[in-house]
Order: sequence, then structure tokens, then C-alpha cells
Amino acid sequence: MKTTYIKLSLATVLLLGIYSCKKGEATASKYELESTADSAAVVVSDSVSSVATMKVKDKQFIKTAEVNMEVKDVYEATISIEKSIQQLGGFVTKSNLQSNVVSEDTYNTSSDDAMLVKKFQTENTMQVRVPTDKLGELLTLINDKKLFLNSRIINAEDVTAGIKYAELEGKRIKKSSENISQLKANKDKVKLDDDNMSENNQQQLANMDVADNLKYSTVDIYIKEPKLRIAEIAVTNTQNIDNKYKFNFIYDAKHAFVEGFYLIQRIAVGLITIWPILLIATAIIYLLRKRKYFKKPNQI
Repeated sequence: MKTTYIKLSLATVLLLGIYSCKKGEATASKYELESTADSAAVVVSDSVSSVATMKVKDKQFIKTAEVNMEVKDVYEATISIEKSIQQLGGFVTKSNLQSNVVSEDTYNTSSDDAMLVKKFQTENTMQVRVPTDKLGELLTLINDKKLFLNSRIINAEDVTAGIKYAELEGKRIKKSSENISQLKANKDKVKLDDDNMSENNQQQLANMDVADNLKYSTVDIYIKEPKLRIAEIAVTNTQNIDNKYKFNFIYDAKHAFVEGFYLIQRIAVGLITIWPILLIATAIIYLLRKRKYFKKPNQI
């Protein structure tokens, strides 16, 4: 009997040991799966900041981002980013693409042709709105276009308390409207009702603004090319054209002759205009000569 008890005890211990081993293997397998999932999550969060995809229970965030980077071709990057935003259900609110010319020189290649060489750097300042749940995906797509990332800023503003306060303000405004409606009709009641409606409108506008910012995230993007680019533009040799028509002897000689004739006419007209002065001057000269003529015998 004792021997049988010992055998049963040993069998029980053995079974428990086997069960514990299997349970340990199952627990280890579960841990490995969880670790793999956590590793995958880390990979995702490495490519895009966790701020962009952050979700916290009972919390609401307004998310914004700023990206400053250098790309190979600003125009191609702009088109690609705009298409990506459209595919994600967002839209572009600003796109200011411009080329800053550093130098501009013209080189004559023949008597008729020349080459205009411009050195410039292209940049674009964009502002886009994208659904908040797509912000991380957009930042990943933008990141794929970079040659060098100068800076990336992602903000998540907790507006949970503000939303709760807005709800309380809405209740207060509603209660004020009910109290005002019970007052007697007079000028003060009209003013109070008008002020209360104005406050209600402002509150509704603020609520709509917050709701829009919660739904769509704003992303400011600045992209530029790292080095100067060169544009070669075929133009006309303007210097040769200027030299060609700079001087025409026959035309200039004819023009000078005509101008000389007009000058003689202007002089003649000028003399006719001052005829009284000329007449007086002639008379004075005549009198002076006559007086001098009569004084000469007396001096002898």
C-alpha cells in the first residue's frame, strides 16, 4: 500500500513537471510574439515620431508639424507631395515656389545669337492640411523625398480641458439666454440678449475651429535645393543689333542739314522778336558816334 502511494506521488510530480514545462513554453512563445509585435511597433515609431501617431484614452490633441529639408529637385518634390496629400484626403492651403537668381550673364556666341546663363536656387514654402490620423503617413512620404533633413518639429497640444471648458461655457450661455427670456421687454433686455447671442456665436466659431484642427493637422513644409543650378537660355545678340543701327551716315547728315535750316529760322524769328531792343541799340550807337564826331575839332 505504501509502495502504491509512493508510485502515485511520483507519477503526480512527473505530470505536474510536464505541465509546468509546457506552460512555460507557451508563456515563452507568447512573450516572444509580444516582443516581436513591440519590435515592429518600435520600427514604425522610428520612421515617424510617436507624437504624430500618439493616441491617449480620454485625451484629445491638436497636432501640427514643421519640416525643413533639402531635396534633389524642388519642383518634382512639390508635385509628389501635393499628390500624396490629395491621396491621403488632405489639401494644400499655400505653395510658394520661387527661384532666387544669384547671377545672370549673357555671352555672345555669334553675330546674331547669344546665351543667357542664370545661376539660381529653387525653394518652396508650403502649408498643407491632412487628416490627423494620416499625419504619420504623410511625414513618412515627405521624409522619403529628402536629401538632408534640417529640422522636423511635431507638436501635439492637449486641448481636452479646453473642450470641457467650452462645453461648460455653452451650458452657461444657454442658461443665460433662458434667464434673459424671462425678463421684461425693455432696452436693457434687448442689449443683454444681443450680447448673449454674440457670445454664443463666438463660442460656436471657436468650437468649429477646434473641431477642424482636431480633424485636420497643419503641416508647414520648407524645401530647397542644396546647390545652385544653372539655366542656359538662347537669346538674341542685342549688342550686335545695337551696333548695327547705332549710326547711319546718310540719315544723320540729312537730319543735321534739316536741323541747321530750322536753327537759322529760329535765329531769324528771335531777332524779329527783339526788334525794339535792336532799334534802341542802333539809335544809341548812332548818337554816341555823332557826339564823338562833333567833339574832335575842339580837342585839336
